[in-house]
Amino acid sequence: MLKKNDLIDYFYKGIKNKNDLRIGVEHEKFVLKKESLHQLSYEEPKGIKEILLKFVDKGWKPKYDDKNTTIIALERFGESITLEPGGQIELSGAQLKNIHQTCTETNRHLKELKDIGEEFGFILLGLGVEPSLSLDDFPWMPKQRYSIMKKYMPKVGTLGHHMMKRTCTNQVNLDYHSEEDMITKYRLMLNLEGIATAIFANSPFDQKEVSKYKSLRSHFWHHTDKDRTGLLPFVFDKDFNFEKYAEYALDVPMYFVIRNHKYIDMTNYTFRDFMKNNISKDLNIEPTIEDWINHLSTLFPQVRLKQFLEIRSMDACSWDLICSQPAFWIGILYNDEAIDKTNEIVEGWTQNDRNLINNLAPKEGLQTKFKNGDLLDIAQKLFEISKSGLEKRNILVKNGKYNETFYLKDLEQNLSNGHSPADLLISKYNGEWKKNIKKIYEEEIF
Repeated sequence: MLKKNDLIDYFYKGIKNKNDLRIGVEHEKFVLKKESLHQLSYEEPKGIKEILLKFVDKGWKPKYDDKNTTIIALERFGESITLEPGGQIELSGAQLKNIHQTCTETNRHLKELKDIGEEFGFILLGLGVEPSLSLDDFPWMPKQRYSIMKKYMPKVGTLGHHMMKRTCTNQVNLDYHSEEDMITKYRLMLNLEGIATAIFANSPFDQKEVSKYKSLRSHFWHHTDKDRTGLLPFVFDKDFNFEKYAEYALDVPMYFVIRNHKYIDMTNYTFRDFMKNNISKDLNIEPTIEDWINHLSTLFPQVRLKQFLEIRSMDACSWDLICSQPAFWIGILYNDEAIDKTNEIVEGWTQNDRNLINNLAPKEGLQTKFKNGDLLDIAQKLFEISKSGLEKRNILVKNGKYNETFYLKDLEQNLSNGHSPADLLISKYNGEWKKNIKKIYEEEIF
C-alpha cells in the first residue's frame, strides 16, 4: 500500500551528486502546412501520425496511447518526442552534461524534423502563441489524457483550451544535489521566473494583430486553472521542504489514473482523497507510485518539482535562443558564487514583488517598472552573472574553440539593445512587414 513517505521519498531519490548535475531541455513548435499555414491534424495524409511514423523509420521507438494502435510519442537515446493537445510537437531532451550537448541534441532534432517537413510540405514555427490561427483552427490530438483535460478545463478557467492548443513553450530542467539545494534553487527560480518571461517574451500577436501582451502565452496561463498554476508562496515559508511540496500536490485535484491502457477520469478527487482507503476501495483502484508520478506531471506552477526542478515561464523561441535559455539558467544556478550574487539581487523581495512581476511582465516585458528601475536593468545584471558562471565552468566544445558562453550571444545582443524577441517582432510588424503577418512565416520559421 502506498504511504505518504513513499511520495516524499520520490523527491529524495532525485538528489544528484554535486559534481554530476545534468541539464534537460524541452521545446515545442507549431507544425503548419506550408501552403495554407494551417496546423496539421493527426490523421490527414502527411499529417502528425505520418510524421511520427517517419521518425520510427529513423530508429525511434513508438509509444502508444492504447494497445498498439494510436501512436502518440517516440523514444530514443533518452530523448522523447510527444504531442501537445493542438498538434504541437515537443522534444523532451535527455539528461545531458553541458550546453554543448543540449544544443547538439536540439540541432539534430530540428534538422530531422525539417527534413521531414521538406518532404511532407510543412514548416516549423517557434513562438509562444501561433500568430494567426484561432482556437477553432486547431485540431485535438487523440490522447486520452487530453480528452479528460478538454472536459475539465472550462470548469476551472476561461483560457485553458487556448493554453492547450494555441501555445508553445520551452522549459529547462535542473538538478539539485540536496534538499537544501532544491530549496535555494526553487526560491531563486520563482523570484526570477517573471524576469525570464520578459527576457524571452515571444508571443505578441493574437489572430494576425498585435495584442496587449509581449507574452500572450503567459496571459493564457493566468486564466487556466488556479488550483495547479502560479507562484506557490509556501516555497518561501521557513519550513519548506520536500514534504511541504508533497502536501501541496496531495491537495490538487487529479486528472486521471491509467489502468490497462485506459485513462480513468479522477477530476472529482484530490490525490489525498485517492490515498484514503475508503475512496480507493469504492473505486476499486489501489494508488501506486506511478499514479503519483503522473499526478506530479499534471501540476503546472511556474517552477515545478519532480526529481529535478523545471522552469516553465518562457515562450518558445527561435532556434538560437533555444540554446540560450538553458545557458542562461545554468550559468546562474550551477555555480555557488553566481547563486550568491543572484541572491543579493533578490534579497528582500516579497510575495507582492513576485506577484507584481508575474502579473506585469507578460504585458510590459522588459519595460516593466520595478523598484527604482525596470526589469531590463535586472535582466542585464542577471546576464552578467550567468555569463560569469559559465566562464567559471569553462566547459569547452570538443574542438576546444569556445565554452558555453558562446550560446549567450543572441541573448546578449537582445539585452544590449534593450529588447525581447517580442519587441523585435512588433517593430518588424509595424515597420518593414507593413502589418502583414504572413511575413512571420517567411522570416521566423526554423
